[in-house]
Amino acid sequence: MADVQHWTGEKAARLQDAFEMTQEEFAGKLGVSVRSIASWRANPRMVPQPDTQRILDTTYRMARDAVRRRFLHLSRISAPQPEAQALRVAIAVVRRGGDVLLVCRQDGDDIAWQFPAGIVKPGGNAPKVAVRETLDETGVHCLVREHLGERLHPVTRALCDYFICDYVHGEAVNGDSSENVAVAWAPIAELSRFIPTDRIYPPILDALEATV
Repeated sequence: MADVQHWTGEKAARLQDAFEMTQEEFAGKLGVSVRSIASWRANPRMVPQPDTQRILDTTYRMARDAVRRRFLHLSRISAPQPEAQALRVAIAVVRRGGDVLLVCRQDGDDIAWQFPAGIVKPGGNAPKVAVRETLDETGVHCLVREHLGERLHPVTRALCDYFICDYVHGEAVNGDSSENVAVAWAPIAELSRFIPTDRIYPPILDALEATV
């Protein structure tokens, strides 16, 4: 059986189904976070990072024939795509004095800094997701101060909820090495060195400038 040429969120989810594993079991088998597994189901068209692509390739090659046949069968099924509801993401803009918390993601040769974020499941509480994902990704405890608004992201097309958060305690560490390569407190006055200004939701800039 030929290898999968290009993994997407949908194909990765089909592989989980073929193994007949829960999200926690499949995450443990791959060595990735449960959040990554959930994001594949929430966003079938997403493309996992190169390192994750290689992990999926290896897992598929080493699978029993029955699992591979089940995967191919499931991949042929025309399942309805969850397009009716846009992927919803809660984004935490955490302030600590004159700094703001950022995480760095790497996809191949591309490195991108962004604010901590997490997927909001249908019926989920976006402020709680923002706080929880910040802790999981960075080890930083924070509290939501203000909801800045929401928008359909111009690049990812995800529906983004933005929250200004106050730092409570905790050291900034990389708590999710499967998704991020670094975590840092960036000076608010130098934020454009990390994220181009035209990519930042304008109310974020207004809120941060008010604290400098």
